Amino acid sequence: MVDTLGVAVVGFGWMGRVHTQAYARVRHHYPRLPLVPELVTVAEEVPGRAEEAAAQFGFASTTRDWREVAADPRVKAVSITAPNFLHREIGVAMAEAGKHIWIEKPVGLTAEDARAVADAVAEAGVQGTVGFNYRNAPAVEAARELIASGEIGTVTHVRIRLFSDYAAHPEGALTWRYERERGGSGVLGDLASHGADLARFLLGDIASLTADAAIFLPERARPTGATAGHSRASGGELGPVENEDYVSCLLRFASGARGVLEACRVSVGEQNNYGFEVHGTKGAVFWDFRRMNELGISRGTTYQDQSVSTVYVGPGHGEFAAFQPGAANAMGYDDLKVIEAYRFLRSVAEGTPHGATLTDAVHSAAALDAMSRSVRSGAWVTV
Repeated sequence: MVDTLGVAVVGFGWMGRVHTQAYARVRHHYPRLPLVPELVTVAEEVPGRAEEAAAQFGFASTTRDWREVAADPRVKAVSITAPNFLHREIGVAMAEAGKHIWIEKPVGLTAEDARAVADAVAEAGVQGTVGFNYRNAPAVEAARELIASGEIGTVTHVRIRLFSDYAAHPEGALTWRYERERGGSGVLGDLASHGADLARFLLGDIASLTADAAIFLPERARPTGATAGHSRASGGELGPVENEDYVSCLLRFASGARGVLEACRVSVGEQNNYGFEVHGTKGAVFWDFRRMNELGISRGTTYQDQSVSTVYVGPGHGEFAAFQPGAANAMGYDDLKVIEAYRFLRSVAEGTPHGATLTDAVHSAAALDAMSRSVRSGAWVTV
């Protein structure tokens, strides 16, 4: 028997659209999923945007006030894709209203915010899934299994990079993303949050770290109207960029492994250059998001001059089989969000968490807070 689940989306920028498309596709890839998401309502304060979403995707109703979603008995689950500064208030309110939540990272501006949402979810007995989508890549899950199996020996060190140019243009509008009060910690929340999650997903808990950060474009023009994504603005009043364009971090893991995490939002010439290199005493594993379905693997007993092989992930890796019938058939970014939607809905159906949880969000946020403390003090800090 298949039941319907009334879902809502709060915040219909680019990520709200991605969540909605994932709901629309999830049963195509997971036909045995015992829940069918039903698009009940979309909340968006920008005039006309919710109505456009309803016309395109078929939401039954619209609102400009997310509080109406919390009070709507038709809604059983909510995607929270609003700006970061609203995550805590909306997340706690939805959980207290008995709604399951699929919330985008970094789940607020601080670890305290993430803990508040996590506590509300636990107290309400609802499910909470977090948008750490890169861990859903079949190649990343394959890398995790390879590391855990000991095939590359004891892990010695890792390098995780997240370089992008989405904020590189000097005419990029001074939106909420660049304000401390509403955007939080800049590239830490935008990109390093994914890096901290990947580090823990692959290698376990981070014990301590030391970090450095910088703002390279100190002023931007204020937009004159509503913005979406990373809009440009020129000729407007200039205002200060208050949070980080760049962060670099040295990591010490509880296992004894060492790491480097580096993220930048103004890297000219870099488009989504995200990935990792994990080295062990007998080998290594390499992943590049731009070649999402490939792994570079070095293993054996040669040690010196040991070769690296390219492995194409296939139906035996992660959720690949739900999308493609054979290895080397490409998957894309939106597929990772479909996997996330599936794991969210499966969590709701079974009452057991699947995929990234609020606990994972708290760990990532704690690492980001530690980075901020280290930047201020110039010292190593515990996570």
